[in-house]
Amino acid sequence: MADATASAKARYDAAAPRWRDKMRALGYYDAYLGFLSAPQETVRRDVRVVDVGAGTASFAEAWVAIHGPPRQTTLLEPSRAMLERGRAALQGRGVEPWLVQALLGDADLAPFDVVLAAHVIEHCADPLVALRQMRDLLRPGGKLRLVVSKPHWCNAIIWWQWRHRTFQEGEIVTLIQKAGLEVESIYRFPSGPPSRTSRGIVASRPG
Repeated sequence: MADATASAKARYDAAAPRWRDKMRALGYYDAYLGFLSAPQETVRRDVRVVDVGAGTASFAEAWVAIHGPPRQTTLLEPSRAMLERGRAALQGRGVEPWLVQALLGDADLAPFDVVLAAHVIEHCADPLVALRQMRDLLRPGGKLRLVVSKPHWCNAIIWWQWRHRTFQEGEIVTLIQKAGLEVESIYRFPSGPPSRTSRGIVASRPG
């Protein structure tokens, strides 16, 4: 298991220099903007936000673009190269993030108001455990904004490189509920590769 984790980290380190540009070219950054702009309750500015499996922080960057700088932004990511590029992206928006180089479940963090997680549980050994770990990162009443892969032939192409899972809608909803979270809404990306590969879900930790 340690060898597999080290191998995955090395692949993400190698991909880091091109990752942010690739996310934009494929439309994922714009997709995150749309997801975070979807009708929802008013979002406070004094929230603590963590981007889990942050990569180069495209999801956190979209959060700042839509809602403004939160009180605290944390990037949780095992690849140092990804973290440094995520820091640079957020600094360009006037945000100095706290960097945590660790896997989900390996860091002792205080609860957050918002957990962002894009394409993370697909790569975890046990998706239910990963979702419970995300729940534990939330304060009561806090929100998880999850982007997860769905079955489509485009994901078969991605699978050749990353060996990730995909989830039917009913399957991911059931897993989220088993993790002790309440599903509030499901977002369907309207266009481009994200519309074929992904869906967005907002869930909350009961108070």
